[in-house]
Formats: sequence, C-alpha cells, structure tokens
Amino acid sequence: MNDKKSSSKVELDHYLKTHYIQRSNWIRAAVLGANNGILSTASLAVGVAAATDLRSPIVVATLAGLVAGALSMAAGENISVSYQTDIEQADIERERGELQEQPEEVLGYLTAIYQQRGLRRETDKLVAKELTEKDALGAHIRDELGITDQSKANPIQAAFASGAAFTVGGILPLLVTLFFPLQNMGISLYLSAPLFLILLCAIAAKTGGFAISKAVMRITFWGSLTMGVTALVGHLFGIVL
Repeated sequence: MNDKKSSSKVELDHYLKTHYIQRSNWIRAAVLGANNGILSTASLAVGVAAATDLRSPIVVATLAGLVAGALSMAAGENISVSYQTDIEQADIERERGELQEQPEEVLGYLTAIYQQRGLRRETDKLVAKELTEKDALGAHIRDELGITDQSKANPIQAAFASGAAFTVGGILPLLVTLFFPLQNMGISLYLSAPLFLILLCAIAAKTGGFAISKAVMRITFWGSLTMGVTALVGHLFGIVL
C-alpha cells in the first residue's frame, strides 16, 4: 500500500514538473534581466554615440553601464524577492497562531473557501476537515493565503538569474561597440538591438511555452522607443556641447 502511494506521488511530481509554471519565477527574473541588459546598454551606447565621434567613450560608457546594471539588477531582485518572502512568512506565522488559538473558526474559513469554489455544503466540510487533519497549516497556506511551492520565489536564485541574464544581454551591444564600424555606430546599435530582443523572445517563448509573436511586437516597440528617446537626448547633448 505504501509502495503504491509512493509510486503515485512520484508520478504526480513528474507530471507537475512538466508544466511551465514550475519555471515561471526564474524565467521572469532571467527575461527581465536580459531585456534590461540589452535595452539599457544599447540605449546608453546609442546616446553616447550620438554625442561623440570617438569609440573609447562609447565602449567605456557601455561597459560601465553593463557592470553597474548587472549588480543593480541582482541586488534589486534579491531585495524585492526577500521582501516578498518576508511578507509570506509573516502571514504563515500569523496563520499558525490562529490555528492554535481558534482552530474551529479558521476551519470555518477554510470550509467557506471550498464552498465558494463550488463544493456542496456537506462536501466542503468533509474536505476541510480531512485536509486539516492531514496538514492544517499547509491547507490554509495553500487555499487561504494562496501560497504554493510554485509561487514561492528564491531570493538568491532570482538575483543570480537576473544579474547573469543582464550580463549576457548587455554583452551583445558591447560587442557591437567594439567591432562594428564607428562611422555608423548609432545605426548599428539601433538595428541590432531589436534583433537581440527578438532572439531573447524566442528563447523565452521556447522555455516558457508561450507564443512568440505577441512578445516580439511588444518588446520591439518598447525597445525601439527607448533607444530612440536616448539617441535624441544624446544628440541634443552633443549639440549643446
């Protein structure tokens, strides 16, 4: 009997791992990091290229933006996810205390939740009671607070994914500033960045299992707008100087 239960659990775990939602936390951080890496460094390079005819200031500015951006993304992601984790943990501790102090009342909350989801009155009480007997805190965390293993984010994982992805994304425009002709540097950056963004969309779509077309249009629009505004600022700054 125990072997059968163990086998069923292994099959369920394997089934759940085939869903893309299992990857959502680190994919979100990685896509955000890579997108910012491409856009931030490319926009910075475009802005500087519009203000100078020398390669060295463009490369130095792009490299500095790459390093600063990667560290900032990693730190920001770690801090924001840590705050989220702290809030979740505070709610879990509050729920633990309520279970100890007023178990019947919180059982009523759980019953009401199942009733709102469509269970009949007799069934919702039975389900709430059986789940409470097995793991009361786990049932309330999942069904009352909406916190699941899939939704929990890891601050270290998110920070590493975001920082590393920013670095990979930022290296692409940096390579353009190093090896493309200086004369048309701004145009080269402006044309290559959308290609990098489309490549990012393709990888994210393949990993996350979603359609690429809408993501490509969205990221191309915002990327072009960002670089266009930055180029205008750099051009005006160059005129003033």
